[in-house]
Amino acid sequence: MAYALVTGAAKGIGRSIALELALRNYNLLLVDIDGKGLALTKLDLERITGVRVVYLVADLSIAETPDAVFKWSSTWHNELEVLVNNAAFGLNGAFATLPLQEQLNIIDVNIKSVVALSHQFIPVFKKRSKGYILNIGSNAGYQPVPYLNIYAASKAFIISFTRSLRHELKSSGITVSCVSPGSTDTSFVDRAGMGKQIRKTAERYNMTPQAVAKIAINTLFKGNAERITGLQTKLGVFLSWLAPKSWAEKFGANIFGREIQISK
Repeated sequence: MAYALVTGAAKGIGRSIALELALRNYNLLLVDIDGKGLALTKLDLERITGVRVVYLVADLSIAETPDAVFKWSSTWHNELEVLVNNAAFGLNGAFATLPLQEQLNIIDVNIKSVVALSHQFIPVFKKRSKGYILNIGSNAGYQPVPYLNIYAASKAFIISFTRSLRHELKSSGITVSCVSPGSTDTSFVDRAGMGKQIRKTAERYNMTPQAVAKIAINTLFKGNAERITGLQTKLGVFLSWLAPKSWAEKFGANIFGREIQISK
Protein backbone atom coordinates (compact mmCIF):
# COMPACT_ATOMS: atom_id res chain seq x y z
CA MET A 1 0.00 0.00 0.00
CA ALA A 2 1.17 3.51 -0.84
CA TYR A 3 1.61 6.25 1.75
CA ALA A 4 0.25 9.80 1.95
CA LEU A 5 1.68 12.59 4.11
CA VAL A 6 -0.74 15.18 5.49
CA THR A 7 0.20 18.28 7.51
CA GLY A 8 -2.24 19.86 9.94
CA ALA A 9 -3.89 16.47 10.33
CA ALA A 10 -4.95 16.48 14.00
CA LYS A 11 -8.38 17.98 13.37
CA GLY A 12 -10.60 19.83 10.92
CA ILE A 13 -9.99 19.63 7.19
CA GLY A 14 -6.63 17.88 7.58
CA ARG A 15 -8.08 15.08 9.68
CA SER A 16 -10.95 14.65 7.21
CA ILE A 17 -8.54 14.56 4.27
CA ALA A 18 -6.55 11.87 6.08
CA LEU A 19 -9.74 9.85 6.46
CA GLU A 20 -10.59 10.22 2.77
CA LEU A 21 -7.11 9.00 1.84
CA ALA A 22 -7.37 6.08 4.26
CA LEU A 23 -10.69 5.10 2.69
CA ARG A 24 -8.77 4.92 -0.60
CA ASN A 25 -6.32 2.49 1.03
CA TYR A 26 -3.46 4.88 1.69
CA ASN A 27 -1.32 4.38 4.77
CA LEU A 28 -0.81 7.71 6.49
CA LEU A 29 2.04 9.89 7.71
CA LEU A 30 0.50 12.69 9.76
CA VAL A 31 2.12 15.90 11.01
CA ASP A 32 0.70 18.45 13.43
CA ILE A 33 1.68 20.53 16.46
CA ASP A 34 -1.23 19.00 18.40
CA GLY A 35 0.07 15.71 19.76
CA LYS A 36 -3.13 14.77 21.57
CA GLY A 37 -5.19 15.37 18.43
CA LEU A 38 -2.79 13.27 16.36
CA ALA A 39 -2.99 10.38 18.82
CA LEU A 40 -6.79 10.43 18.68
CA THR A 41 -6.75 10.68 14.89
CA LYS A 42 -4.43 7.68 14.67
CA LEU A 43 -6.69 5.59 16.91
CA ASP A 44 -9.85 6.55 15.04
CA LEU A 45 -8.50 6.09 11.52
CA GLU A 46 -6.84 2.76 12.26
CA ARG A 47 -10.05 1.53 13.88
CA ILE A 48 -12.31 2.74 11.06
CA THR A 49 -10.16 1.86 8.04
CA GLY A 50 -7.47 -0.59 9.13
CA VAL A 51 -4.66 1.36 7.44
CA ARG A 52 -1.36 2.08 9.12
CA VAL A 53 -1.07 5.55 10.69
CA VAL A 54 2.25 7.02 11.84
CA TYR A 55 2.51 10.56 13.17
CA LEU A 56 5.05 13.24 14.06
CA VAL A 57 4.37 16.06 16.50
CA ALA A 58 6.07 19.08 14.93
CA ASP A 59 5.80 22.87 14.77
CA LEU A 60 5.97 24.03 11.16
CA SER A 61 6.63 27.63 12.21
CA ILE A 62 10.17 26.52 13.13
CA ALA A 63 12.52 26.83 10.15
CA GLU A 64 14.14 23.42 10.65
CA THR A 65 10.88 21.48 10.84
CA PRO A 66 10.38 20.74 7.11
CA ASP A 67 13.83 19.12 7.06
CA ALA A 68 12.91 17.12 10.16
CA VAL A 69 9.65 15.99 8.53
CA PHE A 70 11.50 14.91 5.39
CA LYS A 71 14.09 12.92 7.34
CA TRP A 72 11.44 11.34 9.57
CA SER A 73 9.45 10.22 6.53
CA SER A 74 12.47 8.80 4.67
CA THR A 75 11.66 5.23 5.76
CA TRP A 76 8.57 5.38 3.54
CA HIS A 77 9.87 7.43 0.58
CA ASN A 78 9.78 4.46 -1.79
CA GLU A 79 6.07 4.08 -1.08
CA LEU A 80 5.12 7.75 -0.69
CA GLU A 81 2.67 8.93 -3.33
CA VAL A 82 0.76 11.93 -1.90
CA LEU A 83 1.74 15.16 -0.13
CA VAL A 84 -1.04 17.31 1.33
CA ASN A 85 0.06 20.77 2.48
CA ASN A 86 -2.87 21.63 4.72
CA ALA A 87 -1.38 23.15 7.89
CA ALA A 88 -2.24 26.85 8.19
CA PHE A 89 -3.62 29.47 10.53
CA GLY A 90 -4.60 33.13 10.55
CA LEU A 91 -5.07 36.03 12.95
CA ASN A 92 -7.95 38.51 12.96
CA GLY A 93 -6.87 42.05 13.78
CA ALA A 94 -5.16 45.19 12.55
CA PHE A 95 -1.73 44.48 11.09
CA ALA A 96 -0.03 47.26 13.07
CA THR A 97 -1.34 46.05 16.42
CA LEU A 98 -1.04 42.26 16.11
CA PRO A 99 2.26 40.84 17.44
CA LEU A 100 4.84 40.79 14.66
CA GLN A 101 6.25 37.38 15.56
CA GLU A 102 2.83 35.75 15.36
CA GLN A 103 2.31 37.24 11.91
CA LEU A 104 5.72 36.00 10.80
CA ASN A 105 4.74 32.57 12.11
CA ILE A 106 1.76 32.63 9.73
CA ILE A 107 4.19 33.12 6.84
CA ASP A 108 6.40 30.31 8.15
CA VAL A 109 3.53 27.81 8.40
CA ASN A 110 1.32 28.89 5.50
CA ILE A 111 4.03 29.65 2.94
CA LYS A 112 7.55 28.57 3.89
CA SER A 113 6.64 25.06 5.00
CA VAL A 114 4.62 24.49 1.81
CA VAL A 115 7.52 25.64 -0.36
CA ALA A 116 10.07 23.61 1.59
CA LEU A 117 8.08 20.38 1.72
CA SER A 118 7.10 20.61 -1.95
CA HIS A 119 10.74 21.19 -2.93
CA GLN A 120 11.92 18.25 -0.84
CA PHE A 121 9.32 15.72 -1.96
CA ILE A 122 9.24 16.49 -5.70
CA PRO A 123 12.46 14.48 -6.31
CA VAL A 124 10.91 11.56 -4.38
CA PHE A 125 7.88 11.63 -6.68
CA LYS A 126 10.00 12.11 -9.80
CA LYS A 127 11.96 8.98 -8.92
CA ARG A 128 8.67 7.06 -8.96
CA SER A 129 7.39 8.98 -12.04
CA LYS A 130 4.20 9.47 -10.05
CA GLY A 131 2.99 11.70 -7.25
CA TYR A 132 0.30 14.04 -6.05
CA ILE A 133 0.66 17.40 -4.30
CA LEU A 134 -2.47 18.97 -2.84
CA ASN A 135 -2.18 22.51 -1.49
CA ILE A 136 -5.05 23.90 0.55
CA GLY A 137 -5.83 27.51 -0.34
CA SER A 138 -8.76 29.66 0.75
CA ASN A 139 -11.41 31.90 -0.74
CA ALA A 140 -9.54 34.65 1.15
CA GLY A 141 -6.68 34.19 -1.30
CA TYR A 142 -8.64 35.65 -4.21
CA GLN A 143 -8.78 39.21 -2.86
CA PRO A 144 -7.14 41.36 -0.18
CA VAL A 145 -8.88 40.99 3.21
CA PRO A 146 -8.23 43.82 5.68
CA TYR A 147 -7.97 42.59 9.28
CA LEU A 148 -7.16 39.11 7.99
CA ASN A 149 -4.25 40.56 6.11
CA ILE A 150 -1.35 38.11 6.33
CA TYR A 151 -3.55 35.01 6.12
CA ALA A 152 -5.26 36.22 2.94
CA ALA A 153 -1.93 37.19 1.39
CA SER A 154 -0.45 33.80 2.30
CA LYS A 155 -3.31 32.00 0.56
CA ALA A 156 -2.92 34.21 -2.52
CA PHE A 157 0.66 32.96 -2.61
CA ILE A 158 -0.49 29.33 -2.36
CA ILE A 159 -2.93 29.72 -5.26
CA SER A 160 -0.30 31.35 -7.49
CA PHE A 161 2.46 28.96 -6.42
CA THR A 162 0.29 25.92 -7.15
CA ARG A 163 -0.66 27.15 -10.62
CA SER A 164 2.98 27.77 -11.57
CA LEU A 165 4.26 24.53 -10.05
CA ARG A 166 1.57 22.54 -11.83
CA HIS A 167 2.75 23.95 -15.16
CA GLU A 168 6.40 23.18 -14.41
CA LEU A 169 5.61 19.57 -13.48
CA LYS A 170 2.99 18.81 -16.13
CA SER A 171 5.18 16.27 -17.96
CA SER A 172 6.69 14.69 -14.86
CA GLY A 173 3.88 12.39 -13.75
CA ILE A 174 3.24 14.63 -10.73
CA THR A 175 -0.23 16.14 -10.30
CA VAL A 176 -0.42 19.46 -8.44
CA SER A 177 -3.81 20.80 -7.31
CA CYS A 178 -5.14 23.60 -5.13
CA VAL A 179 -8.46 23.47 -3.29
CA SER A 180 -9.77 26.67 -1.70
CA PRO A 181 -12.45 26.28 0.97
CA GLY A 182 -14.66 29.05 2.23
CA SER A 183 -16.18 29.12 5.68
CA THR A 184 -15.77 25.67 7.25
CA ASP A 185 -16.78 24.29 10.63
CA THR A 186 -13.28 24.02 12.16
CA SER A 187 -11.30 25.62 14.98
CA PHE A 188 -9.89 28.26 12.58
CA VAL A 189 -12.05 31.06 14.03
CA ASP A 190 -10.89 30.22 17.55
CA ARG A 191 -7.20 30.25 16.62
CA ALA A 192 -7.69 33.48 14.67
CA GLY A 193 -9.35 35.19 17.63
CA MET A 194 -12.49 36.16 15.73
CA GLY A 195 -15.43 37.79 17.50
CA LYS A 196 -19.05 36.75 17.92
CA GLN A 197 -20.43 38.55 14.88
CA ILE A 198 -17.94 36.93 12.52
CA ARG A 199 -18.72 33.54 14.04
CA LYS A 200 -22.45 34.04 13.53
CA THR A 201 -21.89 35.05 9.91
CA ALA A 202 -19.63 32.06 9.31
CA GLU A 203 -22.11 29.62 10.83
CA ARG A 204 -24.69 30.54 8.18
CA TYR A 205 -22.37 29.41 5.38
CA ASN A 206 -20.19 26.75 7.02
CA MET A 207 -19.40 23.57 5.14
CA THR A 208 -18.35 20.51 7.11
CA PRO A 209 -14.67 19.51 6.98
CA GLN A 210 -15.81 16.13 5.68
CA ALA A 211 -17.53 17.73 2.68
CA VAL A 212 -14.49 19.89 1.94
CA ALA A 213 -12.18 16.88 2.20
CA LYS A 214 -14.25 14.83 -0.26
CA ILE A 215 -14.12 17.67 -2.78
CA ALA A 216 -10.39 18.12 -2.21
CA ILE A 217 -9.44 14.48 -2.72
CA ASN A 218 -11.74 14.08 -5.73
CA THR A 219 -10.17 17.20 -7.26
CA LEU A 220 -6.67 15.84 -6.71
CA PHE A 221 -7.23 12.37 -8.12
CA LYS A 222 -9.22 13.64 -11.09
CA GLY A 223 -6.15 15.69 -11.96
CA ASN A 224 -7.95 19.02 -11.78
CA ALA A 225 -5.90 22.16 -11.28
CA GLU A 226 -8.05 24.18 -8.91
CA ARG A 227 -11.35 24.05 -7.06
CA ILE A 228 -13.29 26.45 -4.87
CA THR A 229 -15.61 24.58 -2.52
CA GLY A 230 -19.31 25.40 -2.25
CA LEU A 231 -21.67 27.46 -4.39
CA GLN A 232 -21.75 30.40 -1.96
CA THR A 233 -17.95 30.50 -1.88
CA LYS A 234 -17.68 30.37 -5.67
CA LEU A 235 -20.21 33.17 -5.99
CA GLY A 236 -18.34 35.30 -3.46
CA VAL A 237 -15.04 34.85 -5.29
CA PHE A 238 -16.69 35.65 -8.64
CA LEU A 239 -18.30 38.82 -7.27
CA SER A 240 -15.02 39.96 -5.71
CA TRP A 241 -13.37 39.53 -9.11
CA LEU A 242 -16.20 41.36 -10.87
CA ALA A 243 -16.51 44.27 -8.44
CA PRO A 244 -14.10 47.21 -8.18
CA LYS A 245 -11.19 46.22 -5.96
CA SER A 246 -11.98 48.94 -3.44
CA TRP A 247 -15.47 47.47 -2.97
CA ALA A 248 -14.10 43.99 -2.31
CA GLU A 249 -11.64 45.39 0.22
CA LYS A 250 -14.35 47.41 1.93
CA PHE A 251 -16.60 44.36 2.10
CA GLY A 252 -13.83 42.32 3.74
CA ALA A 253 -13.07 45.12 6.17
CA ASN A 254 -16.74 45.37 7.15
CA ILE A 255 -16.82 41.67 8.01
CA PHE A 256 -13.46 41.18 9.70
CA GLY A 257 -12.91 44.68 11.07
CA ARG A 258 -16.33 45.49 12.51
CA GLU A 259 -15.74 44.23 16.02
CA ILE A 260 -12.18 45.54 16.03
CA GLN A 261 -13.48 49.02 15.26
CA ILE A 262 -16.15 48.70 17.95
CA SER A 263 -13.62 47.60 20.56
CA LYS A 264 -11.27 50.54 20.00
